[in-house]
Amino acid sequence: MLGSTGSIGTSTLDVIAASAGRFAAFLLAAHRNVEQLVEQARACRPKWVVVIDPDAATAIDASELPSGTRLAAGPEALDELMHCPEIDRVVSAIVGAAGLRSTWAALEAGKTVALANKETLVMAGPLVTELAARTGGRIVPVDSEHSAIHQALRSGTPAEVARIVLTASGGPFRQRPVETLSSVSREEALRHPTWSMGPKITIDSATMMNKALELIEARWLFGLPGEKLAVVIHPQSIVHSMVEFVDGSVVAQLSPPDMRLPIQYALAYPERLPCPAPKFDFTRNITLEFEPPDPRRFPAVCLGHEAAVRGGTCGAVLNAANEEAVRGFLEGELRFSDIAEICRRVLDEHPYSPEPSLDEVRRLDGWARQEVMKWACV
Repeated sequence: MLGSTGSIGTSTLDVIAASAGRFAAFLLAAHRNVEQLVEQARACRPKWVVVIDPDAATAIDASELPSGTRLAAGPEALDELMHCPEIDRVVSAIVGAAGLRSTWAALEAGKTVALANKETLVMAGPLVTELAARTGGRIVPVDSEHSAIHQALRSGTPAEVARIVLTASGGPFRQRPVETLSSVSREEALRHPTWSMGPKITIDSATMMNKALELIEARWLFGLPGEKLAVVIHPQSIVHSMVEFVDGSVVAQLSPPDMRLPIQYALAYPERLPCPAPKFDFTRNITLEFEPPDPRRFPAVCLGHEAAVRGGTCGAVLNAANEEAVRGFLEGELRFSDIAEICRRVLDEHPYSPEPSLDEVRRLDGWARQEVMKWACV
């Protein structure tokens, strides 16, 4: 479990606890939250806990860990442990570009990766999918949208797919006047109407940059051109995404908004098991609404579609620029409306490459961050 102290990590441990022994945690990894990591280790007694930040690891006294649980520190140790034969599935939920390294190590070891870190495919989609094909690794999506698509695609063959439609809640500003978005506060942007997530992902939902990144991820995850990908706003967050087939049939996956369902789907795939997530109550009225995203309100969606169509280095640059711009907004250096505007500028000005190497992806990741920092300092 990579990123065990985040929202996906804690939900995954809920699924494990409810599995009646079907699943067991072998390794828990977190960046710096050592106090919560120790609590999790006491609850599920893994073989290993890994603190990715070596400095933070010094705060753990090995005597605090349960008997039989060993401590390791640093990204190199985590890479090495991905090769342990006891590991059959890796939940990759480290937020942001930092998740690419450990996901790469897991696929290099031939593991099945339950992927919640969308940045892995956004940054290096063709390289990651080629690695998985070469080593026998496999990627099963955890994001609710991509999990829904993964499930709906089982209704037909790839040649029968007309398009994929990703749903979006619209976040807290779906109906706010566009001209007021520049004055959005940090507290307002962190108030999501449906999901409980970490701050970075919550801001991405407010700008709908999460949909931009999901469009790019879907291109590589499902092997479809960007022209066959679309986004629709669905404020109830019940239809998690849809697949339209060439005959006009639309197959959707519906469930109450709870991440434990897509997490368990990824852990158990291709089986289905009873899940601790809530079920529909069909004795109550359920209303489903759909509307197209307003490009003036959500320019990030246009950026994502453009990057999905062009491919190459666009995903890595857009992701890095967004991460740095979100950090700037959360720290009071940038306005909410600056996030998409800065990402547009950096995407337009970057030295595009259609088939980058992993080193080039990493170099442009750093370049994009520096460009955003220049903007923030003006």
